[in-house]
Amino acid sequence: MSKNELVILDCWASPFCMRVKIALAEKGLDYEARPEDLFGGKSDLLLTSNPIYKKVPVFLHDGKPLCESSVIVSYIDETWPAPALLPSTPYERSQARFWADYIDKKLFDSSAAIWKASGDDAMEGAKQEFVEVLKVLEGALGEKEYFAGDAFGYVDILAIPITCWFLASERFGNLKVEAECPKLSAWIKRCMAKETVAKVVPDPEKIYEFVINLRKMFGIA
Repeated sequence: MSKNELVILDCWASPFCMRVKIALAEKGLDYEARPEDLFGGKSDLLLTSNPIYKKVPVFLHDGKPLCESSVIVSYIDETWPAPALLPSTPYERSQARFWADYIDKKLFDSSAAIWKASGDDAMEGAKQEFVEVLKVLEGALGEKEYFAGDAFGYVDILAIPITCWFLASERFGNLKVEAECPKLSAWIKRCMAKETVAKVVPDPEKIYEFVINLRKMFGIA
């Protein structure tokens, strides 16, 4: 790997890898995405680059590895400042990081809990929590085009890839995100209309098929 190469250790279905690829696309940077076989055997490069968690994404810049997608996106924004992904004022940046933390802790896990659920009670609890998380985010979005205002930015980049997993949650949970949170649904469509997002985020139908295989692998009926 030459010093100037940008490399992502990648998995096509990982929303966390998608975050990094969208951030790089927003900056107009070329990179190499190296697919990892997360179930059949992780590469030595992945295991040595992320020895703590052994997970993707790993971002390699100048041969130095960085882990954790929200950290990587912040690093990309600081290293290549234009166009800025985080807001300009310290207060707004702090608010963005608050919502980034909320998304990291809540959004993917609450969505996945639906298709991981076994039993009616577990399913109802998972659906209720997922919708509550969506409504909190819809409240944070408010009447704005994007989470920070008129410009697509850091919080949008962290949240939008997870939404391609929503179809699986909708089908297994028999719910509709658009019916529950129409403003958030409109935000999803706005983001997906951006070329930097559309060329990275896969078809939700493919993610649904991936989830079916995950359920079989995990022994979920």
